[in-house]
Amino acid sequence: MTEQVFNHQRRKYTILQADGLYPDDLVEQRTFAPRDAEDYEVHYVQASLIPPGAASAKPWSTIDKELRDRVDGIMLLKAYFTAADLELFPRLKVIVRMGVGYDRLDRDALGKRGVIVCNIPDYGICEIADHAIALALSLRRGILLHDAKQRTEPPAPYVFVDSPLVSRVRGRTFGVLGLGRIGTATAMRAKAFGWNVLFYDPYVSNGTDQALGVERVSDVRELFRRSTTLSLHCPHTRETRGMVGYDLLSLLPRGAILVNTARGEVVDLDAVERCLREGVLSGVGLDVLPIEPIPADSVPSLVQAYRRRESWLLGRMVLTCHSAYYTPESFADIRVKAAQTMRDNLIDGRPSNVILPEME
Repeated sequence: MTEQVFNHQRRKYTILQADGLYPDDLVEQRTFAPRDAEDYEVHYVQASLIPPGAASAKPWSTIDKELRDRVDGIMLLKAYFTAADLELFPRLKVIVRMGVGYDRLDRDALGKRGVIVCNIPDYGICEIADHAIALALSLRRGILLHDAKQRTEPPAPYVFVDSPLVSRVRGRTFGVLGLGRIGTATAMRAKAFGWNVLFYDPYVSNGTDQALGVERVSDVRELFRRSTTLSLHCPHTRETRGMVGYDLLSLLPRGAILVNTARGEVVDLDAVERCLREGVLSGVGLDVLPIEPIPADSVPSLVQAYRRRESWLLGRMVLTCHSAYYTPESFADIRVKAAQTMRDNLIDGRPSNVILPEME
């Protein structure tokens, strides 16, 4: 654990970055430094609740109590923060989730204590949208099928693969569940490839479909009935938890593919496996799972089949490790934006990227 004092002046703030992500504090030093005649002092501390390669986070209680008692702001990427954790930080005023999703935070408890909760909604948009399209195309063009078949012994014949996965995308329907920033970016990429784009999002303003030149549906079941490729971009909330189950998936046109770069908790993996076995789904691309990392003693059946390279699933599924957001550039962006969001809210008193508490 390293600690750097940036400036010795009157007002004092202690800011904790929980994941120990960075080799230095240069970005934070520039961001938190006083300007002109400003009168304050910042202590910036990096902890390592989740060491590189660790399967789970260390408890917040492992941080020294003396430090916990004076922390005003927390920035975190992978760690969870519960009501019990909040009791360990009596001075906490601002918490910044270094990402778009904020389901790892107990917003109710934080809200009741008056802690400002923030996220970083404008990073990784291009990366995640690119990743969603890449997953869709790797399945729809049979790239994964060829890869699997050409690595068998002996290799499969050097010819095209006749599969329900492989189809022309132009003129087919690309469905988007959730038209936020990333959903919109994905929709525009799909449109450029020639898909007819359809979306469902009850929270998007009227006229968005006309502005983007895409089609809107008012019933989520219609989205599933018509989408030959479906990409998920909704947040994990009480409303969406487990939303994509067999009842909806079974409505997809036979031979459809599913892509999820949103949140794993939105999808019932057993339902996905059933639809793959029944041929409703010809393929699936997942960047997220309901529990991450995957527990060694509780690996979902679908993931077991994927890892074992079971013949019925070969080339029909691709799994990436909740990494759709990542490029070196986006990783730098999130660091800068998180520090600036913390400064805006904690030091300057200017609301920025604030998330309201989730109400019952």
